[in-house]
Amino acid sequence: MPATTDEGPHAHPATPAGFPAAEPPVLVSLLKASHPLPAAAVTVLTALLAAAVGLGPGAGAKAVAAVAAGQLSIGWCNDRLDVGRDRAAGRRDKPLAAGTVRPAAVGTAACAALLACVPLSLACGVLAGGVHLGCVAAAWSYNLWLKHTIASWLPYAVAFGLLPAFLTLALPGNPWPPLWLSAAAALLATGAHFANVLPDIEGDLASGVLGLPQRLGRRRSIAAAALLAFASCAVLTVGPTGPVTVGGGLLLAATLALCLLAVAGPPALARGRLPFVVVLAMAGVDAALLVLAGRALAPGHL
Repeated sequence: MPATTDEGPHAHPATPAGFPAAEPPVLVSLLKASHPLPAAAVTVLTALLAAAVGLGPGAGAKAVAAVAAGQLSIGWCNDRLDVGRDRAAGRRDKPLAAGTVRPAAVGTAACAALLACVPLSLACGVLAGGVHLGCVAAAWSYNLWLKHTIASWLPYAVAFGLLPAFLTLALPGNPWPPLWLSAAAALLATGAHFANVLPDIEGDLASGVLGLPQRLGRRRSIAAAALLAFASCAVLTVGPTGPVTVGGGLLLAATLALCLLAVAGPPALARGRLPFVVVLAMAGVDAALLVLAGRALAPGHL
């Protein structure tokens, strides 16, 4: 990674009147550098899963806190490692590239969040905590190395495939989750990896980031994201024991329609942010199905 400094041509953007623009508070910039939206989404999903598997308020709060700390560490690590590439690309939306927060502050925050994640995870039980720390380690391996390789999808599949196990292992008796739940989580996360790359795929290729989605290209990555999201939805629909509910069937049909739109839509669909939005909608359907399947995750069914 090339050496960087905190000063540069983009350090102090000017307003149209020619005066320096007011910089946001350091804490705001630091929070923005943590990738707050993905971190919040994963944390909320964890809270929903914790309630679904039957974790009480105390145990659920510990699990959510551990996941939040881990997600913050992953986001800060990602931005700190990408600062040189983001500055070269002129990413004014990135606090480090814009010079509104120092690289040392983001690096320190990443390490502090990672250190906090260890006791928070182990507070959920040694076995559960070890599984969650393995999830975080997989995500860090993506930031440090695997995002540039054909195995860029692997940390997503491993980390999210093990997330349900982290929660169920925190229950009395340390039960493992049903295989369908782990498979659905891994499929959804792998699809999210392909979708997450879409808005920046051209810039990634120009800067030498060659994960699997970048190697496949935009059109095939759209298809992969949509098909994986639909597969996750299908597993969540048919995996739990008992008949498929009417709501589950309708949500599966909606996901199939979105999948067909993404895979077989006109070439113009592949451009812009629309495919990303479509796959996000599919992920939202998956989350709704997860809530509908919550009764199958009660302790008596694990």
